Amino acid sequence: MTPKTMTERDMFLQTFERECQTTLKILRAYPPGDAELKPHERSKSARELAWIFTLEQIAVADAAIKGQLDFSQQRPAPPPTFTEVIPAFERAAKETASRVAQLDESDLNQTMKFPSGPGTLSDQRRMDVLWLSLMDQIHHRGQLSVYLRMSGAKVPSIYGPSADEPWV
Repeated sequence: MTPKTMTERDMFLQTFERECQTTLKILRAYPPGDAELKPHERSKSARELAWIFTLEQIAVADAAIKGQLDFSQQRPAPPPTFTEVIPAFERAAKETASRVAQLDESDLNQTMKFPSGPGTLSDQRRMDVLWLSLMDQIHHRGQLSVYLRMSGAKVPSIYGPSADEPWV
């Protein structure tokens, strides 16, 4: 008997789970009392930045799952406290993983219209939109790790040791 071949969906779900756990580690390390920290006037507050992780699931991952981006959908505002962002992200990520697991590879290989530049929509595979959503989570997690340092909190390891969490 040969082992089951891992599909791209399986690889995505495996990576998604691992990256969401790392994102949760960063969220849990952030001091809730510094939720409104903004490194620059044009930057989002830490709370608003952390909320992007949930919005990615509500808007982008949802669009990929449905095969259509709904521009009329109003984005929910971030909760009033940083602490409330964490369980919201956990729920949204769990729901995304469950919904993606129910899709066939053929569904995920279908294309959809998705923004590809200012005022530009192009055909993109639904699976590629899911990967983009995950990469954007990783990008914003990197931003939030800088906020951690600025707030005086300890930065946990992400892909390797950090100054605050050495491995040796």
